[in-house]
Amino acid sequence: MNSSVGLQKPKALRQGSRIAPIAPASSAKEGRIAAGKMELERLGFSVAPQRTMNPEGYFTGSPEERRSELLDALNDPSIGALIATRGGYGSAYLLDAALPEKLPPIRPLIGFSDLTTLQIYLWQKHRWPSFYGPMLAAGLDGGADAPDGYDSESFRNAVTNSNSGWQVSLAGEVLNAGSAEGILLGGAMTLVEATLGTPWELDTTGSILILEDRGMKPYQVDRVLLHLKHAGKFRDVRGIILGDFPECDPPVAVSPSVRDVAQRILAPLSIPIVFGAPVGHTPRPMLTLPLGVPARLVAEGQGTLKILEPTVCP
Repeated sequence: MNSSVGLQKPKALRQGSRIAPIAPASSAKEGRIAAGKMELERLGFSVAPQRTMNPEGYFTGSPEERRSELLDALNDPSIGALIATRGGYGSAYLLDAALPEKLPPIRPLIGFSDLTTLQIYLWQKHRWPSFYGPMLAAGLDGGADAPDGYDSESFRNAVTNSNSGWQVSLAGEVLNAGSAEGILLGGAMTLVEATLGTPWELDTTGSILILEDRGMKPYQVDRVLLHLKHAGKFRDVRGIILGDFPECDPPVAVSPSVRDVAQRILAPLSIPIVFGAPVGHTPRPMLTLPLGVPARLVAEGQGTLKILEPTVCP
């Protein structure tokens, strides 16, 4: 059962904290990476040099190169946080040989999309919380509080606020009203589904579950949601936050939308549900949400998520 008891928390980032870029999945355009690094520096952080790898197809580098980059960043005591350059595909290959049983002191791992795989693995195997938020070439490069950028307040609260809980407006639409408390978990929907049957299968018991994705037809969203339902992943969930689902329009105007699909499959769960929050893949400023921490979902109006305690320690 998911619980915050014994939860490790990373240290808060400060002015000058050193952040290591990692590329566990696909390559990103250098200009967008550079723009993301400049944004982190504008916020007062320093950015460590990034390793040069030899691209292999749609991967940034070989599995060994990408795994080594991750472990070297984790083992470097000068690094205050790790942030992905972008998602794409490939993080699961880093787990083929599994990560070490004993990891160095916890650091914030920031990213979304394909990073869901690593975030779930670290939660299930090591009880590491992480941060579902912007990456260098996917959010930070777009700028603070800008379209295709990131929400500056939630980013700052997630990685620097060690004094109190905080809350964000989900700017969405209520499918089922109500409120509930649970451990915030989830991520890119297809990557959550891909953990089924693995040693790091996501335990959703007692969770507020985030599900989002992009570029799927409504019937494909339907298939994933139904699979998760059949696998029992909604049985003990306390609330659900759904993303914007960009580029997921119905193929013809009269066919069901993603919202229609979510309403049909999820509303009968009779738990609070908010649809259309700017999490992960979104054209709006992307929220940064801490995974693995206690939260309260209030499904009223546009929806509110209350993070019930600091997600980093002094």
